[in-house]
Amino acid sequence: MIPAAFEYHSPKTLEDALRLLERHGDEAKVLAGGHSLLPLMKLRLAAPRYVIDLGRLRGMSYIREENGQIAIGALTTHADVEASTLLRGRCPLLPETAAEIGDLQVRNRGTLGGSLAHADPAADYPAAILALDAEIVAASTGGARTIAAREFFVDMLTTQLRPGEILSQVRIRPLAAQTGTSYCKLHQPASGFAIITGVAPKAYRAEAVEKALRGKNATPKLLIEATRGAAEGVEPLADLHASAEYRREMAVVFTRRALERAIERAQGSAKGKKA
Repeated sequence: MIPAAFEYHSPKTLEDALRLLERHGDEAKVLAGGHSLLPLMKLRLAAPRYVIDLGRLRGMSYIREENGQIAIGALTTHADVEASTLLRGRCPLLPETAAEIGDLQVRNRGTLGGSLAHADPAADYPAAILALDAEIVAASTGGARTIAAREFFVDMLTTQLRPGEILSQVRIRPLAAQTGTSYCKLHQPASGFAIITGVAPKAYRAEAVEKALRGKNATPKLLIEATRGAAEGVEPLADLHASAEYRREMAVVFTRRALERAIERAQGSAKGKKA
């Protein structure tokens, strides 16, 4: 289908983009990689009067260390996250997650900030961002504010971003030595959408599992018992890809697999350090 008519803007700086967004308000939509907004516009599920394309903004694509954290610009592509030597060495969970997104074309075009701001429950990044206790920086004409990842995702396709704000940066703390991480995904073969990451209307932390494991020796028996709470307090989605019951069961299975792999990697890191 063809989108409804709209006025296109391509600002060169974040400040210009913010002024445009402030001027046009709810009639405007922000475009990053385009994989979320453009399909909605083609189906006319979204019909903004103004489209503000961030693709030409200067200085919004980077991965660097700042004040003891790793700062990632919102327009950093999935491919750049996947290939980053800094992230591979200090926070390998993000590159592993990025490698699972779509195909090569999608990873070369889609952006970290665009994915997080869209907040699709079947997206890959939200679960990783929550696990890392990341911080989201939201910019506006009035300045910038920081939002904890655990507070950022409100509901399906809904975040804490306010009118007039643009997600400008993601900040994460480098992981400590001998930390093991893992991202496991059960995806829908045709689209690559995550069925298990999309188990609920928004990404969430399985706090019951965390509580059951904290401070204990993660034996195989304990992992089986603890991961039974992976979908505790959550009403899984049901759609053409999977039933609610299937999603609930697979949440348990894949949480256990991710924990087993993370533990194995942590133990391997410890052995390598001793050697």
